[in-house]
Amino acid sequence: MSTLSPAARIGRTLRGMPASDGAGVKLTRVIGSPELEMLDPFLLLDEFGTDRPEDYLAGFPEHPHRGFETVTYMLDGRMRHKDNHGNEGVLVPGSVQWMTAGRGLVHSEMPEQHEGRMRGFQLWVNLPASEKMTQPQYQEYAPDRIPQLQPADGVHVKVIAGRVGEVDGPIRQPATDPIYLDIELAPNATWQYELPEGHNAFAYAFEGEGSLGEGDEARALSAQHLAVLIGGPRLTLAAGAAGLRVILVAGRPLREPVARYGPFVMNTREQVMQAFVDFQEGRF
Repeated sequence: MSTLSPAARIGRTLRGMPASDGAGVKLTRVIGSPELEMLDPFLLLDEFGTDRPEDYLAGFPEHPHRGFETVTYMLDGRMRHKDNHGNEGVLVPGSVQWMTAGRGLVHSEMPEQHEGRMRGFQLWVNLPASEKMTQPQYQEYAPDRIPQLQPADGVHVKVIAGRVGEVDGPIRQPATDPIYLDIELAPNATWQYELPEGHNAFAYAFEGEGSLGEGDEARALSAQHLAVLIGGPRLTLAAGAAGLRVILVAGRPLREPVARYGPFVMNTREQVMQAFVDFQEGRF
């Protein structure tokens, strides 16, 4: 006889803090703030969303990275990226870029539009010590290459990384074995999903409201709030009368020392200092 796995529940919820980055782009910092400095292996989560061009037009001019990965998921708008290794492209609505900075690169992300809505997420994912100095690489996928499915009535899921049923997302990263789902629930719809055992996970609601958890342990989740998940792997989401849309993200924790300063994330302070030297001497 099979038994149900333990239920996931909300350990804590928090709201992002207003911040700016790049040349003054206004955004909401959800992970990487004093309230939640990191959730191993996740170092930072920024949500950007505005109809005001003055909030995003300055973009993110050239800046370096070393020792981690950035994941950009565009919901609305267009962003051109370019790096010092000759890579260049445009992220359009619904596209995903998973960039492994590895040993180092210098890149820019600049709006490809002068008006209209710009909305999306950037997530930073740590790399293990053994991979911090790997060659930089990209996994970039247009909207039509992100699988979409309806696993239950009133439930629509985009699978960026991980698996839902028999459907696999295109992103692969063996070190952290990530899950990254964009889940949209119609009003009053519910959905259950099995997270990998031992992963750290969060759900970030960005439209509507609903609840997460089962029975007496279900707790409210509303837009612009992040829920850190604890307990077991069996996740239950339920939408309220306005529907609910969340990103669900999970990854295997690395459990390694983290030394970070700005765009460099290493294991020791000495390695961070070396990153500054290498960058200044043009070795990225």
